[in-house]
Formats: sequence, C-alpha cells, structure tokens
Amino acid sequence: MLKEREKRDEFIEENLGLVHSICKRFMGRGIDYEDLYQTGCIGLIKAADGFDSERGLMFSTYAFPVIMGEVKRLFRDTGAIKVSRSLKELSLKTVRQRDILSNKLGREPTVRELADALCVEVEEITEALCVARPTVSLTYNSDDGVKELDLPSESLEDELSNKLSLDIAFEALSEKERSLMTLRYYEGYTQSKVAEALGMTQVQVSRTEKQLLKRLKDILD
Repeated sequence: MLKEREKRDEFIEENLGLVHSICKRFMGRGIDYEDLYQTGCIGLIKAADGFDSERGLMFSTYAFPVIMGEVKRLFRDTGAIKVSRSLKELSLKTVRQRDILSNKLGREPTVRELADALCVEVEEITEALCVARPTVSLTYNSDDGVKELDLPSESLEDELSNKLSLDIAFEALSEKERSLMTLRYYEGYTQSKVAEALGMTQVQVSRTEKQLLKRLKDILD
C-alpha cells in the first residue's frame, strides 16, 4: 500500500505542469493564483485517481477537462462566474448524451466524442460537465481525526525548464509528426480522428505515435 501511495504521489507531482498551464489562463480575473493552483491540484488528484491507461487515452487528455472544470467551478462558487440558463440546459443534454454513448460504446465517452455528438465545442462540453459535478473537500476523516489533503508544489523554474525542453524536442519532429502529436495530446483527438484528419489508418497512427513518444523521451533524456 505504501509503495502504491508513493507511486501515486510521484505521478501527481510529474503532472503539476498541467495544473500551472491551466491556472495561468485565469490569472487576473479576481482570484489569487494560489487559490487557483490549489483548486487545480484537486482536479489533478481526481484525474489521477480516475485515470485508466487501458482506454488508450494520454493522461493529459483525460486530466485537462477535469482540472479545467475544478478551476471554473471555483469561479462559479465565488460568484465570479454565473451559470447561464443555456449552460444548464447543455449540462442536462450532455449528461443524457453521456449515458447514451456509454451504452453504445461500452465505456465512458471522451469529451470530444460528446462534443461531436452534440455539435458543440470541446470547451463547452467541459464547462457543461462541471456544472453538476460535486465539490471535493480538502479535508477527510481518519482514525486520527480530521486530516487535510497534502497538495504537492512545483517551482516555476522547474515548470519553465520542462516547457522549454518539450518545445525543443518538438522541433526535432517533422510537420506531420508535430500535427499528429498536437492533435492527440493537445486537442484530445482519438487515434481514429487523427487518422481521418491526416489521411492515415488508425494502425499507422498508433504505430507512429509509439515511435514518436519514444523519440521524444530519448531527446528529453
């Protein structure tokens, strides 16, 4: 159990850059960055606990809407963002569509699949899903009484270094290779959607993706 806990904490720490990148989008909008970051970390923790690597998704693709949702809900809870009637209606449609696709696909649909089914943008689906999402407390009950979740932190220098390293690594890829990786890990496309966009087969996308991930890892190492 201890080793599993350590692996979980290490995995969360390795993905803190994603929290920072999302929180920076909301700077200067009335909420302190520390509060944004703390909320984003809650989303990261939820994403790490709910992630299933066997579904073929990159963790960042899965975690992005979860973290984004937590941060946006912080604004709503503090009154900085009002939930419109149209968003509430979209939320109801999204929940119904999620059930329909889950039964059809035999799994939870991706955010992009929901967006395509409802003919809206991914960002709209992300926000709609978060409207009805329950809040997560920073405290929990244990045998020793009430405890608080420990939120890991990362220095700005480390985050900047990681970002620059990744940008440099991407420069070593061809234009088509960068397009593939961007669609998969920044736009949240499935391998089938990438294949359609780039004129490839799903098998070719899968094979190329594995090769590119290994090449990027070698460059970063």
